[in-house]
Amino acid sequence: VQLQASGGGLVQAGGSLRLSCAASGHTFSVYALGWFRQAPGKEREFVARVSVTGGATEYADSVKGRFIISRDNAKNTMYLQMNSLKLEDTAVYYCARSKGVLGSSRSGEYNYWGQGTQVTVSS
Repeated sequence: VQLQASGGGLVQAGGSLRLSCAASGHTFSVYALGWFRQAPGKEREFVARVSVTGGATEYADSVKGRFIISRDNAKNTMYLQMNSLKLEDTAVYYCARSKGVLGSSRSGEYNYWGQGTQVTVSS
């Protein structure tokens, strides 16, 4: 199982980025997926999750209304559209595959992780 996150970069506050997570080596469509992030000196935190069909999503309060998680099972890819970015969104963003079909905000419910992509928001 491999997860490859991409799309990070440097963006000004108020700007947008779209992260992608390409998966291989497993049946993509039968597992929920999630995004987490880790800022320097902080613990990894939940950002968003999406169920197997994309019909159920959950967001951290800090990103609700600004970020949109989605998936394209035909392309084995998950996305995170990040709008109205803030300085505090600066972090390494990780995609992860859940152990089940709904996913969770708890990192322990994910058993495969991508390598991370850096998002830096500047003023």
